[in-house]
Amino acid sequence: MATIKSIEQTEQAGLFSICIDGELSEFEKFLEKFKSDAVYQQDFNIIIAAVQKMMNNGFLERYFRPEGKMTDRVGALPIHKSRLRLYCLRLSDSVLIVGNGGIKDTRTYEENDELSGYVISLQKLDALLKAEEQAGTISIEVAEIKGVENKEFDL
Repeated sequence: MATIKSIEQTEQAGLFSICIDGELSEFEKFLEKFKSDAVYQQDFNIIIAAVQKMMNNGFLERYFRPEGKMTDRVGALPIHKSRLRLYCLRLSDSVLIVGNGGIKDTRTYEENDELSGYVISLQKLDALLKAEEQAGTISIEVAEIKGVENKEFDL
């Protein structure tokens, strides 16, 4: 089971992450995995700087590399050439759910089991959130996801 955890809020933006069976969110696991990795330090810093910039300017579509399928809202950071990827679910210009990521050492994320797993989890969450939005139990509002506080998602 997965829950959605608030990471950071500004007036312009709400940053969230998924918690899958644990205290640490997927984004926090990503931070732990790469914050001290000398090989990928530059790529890591670019991703973190992009997230911090978007917290002030919004999660505009142009800041994300399209991933997943045309029907979902999965994207990746950074948009520049990089071997490190962070997968995200962009719900609006003011709401982002950051997932996990890793080293992209294959041509596509589908060829890497770890990265593919992160994208598939976000795709499943996206489908569940869309169903909840249509049912009216969840709403995306400025910098917030209303109705997810105590909700569990079966990914």
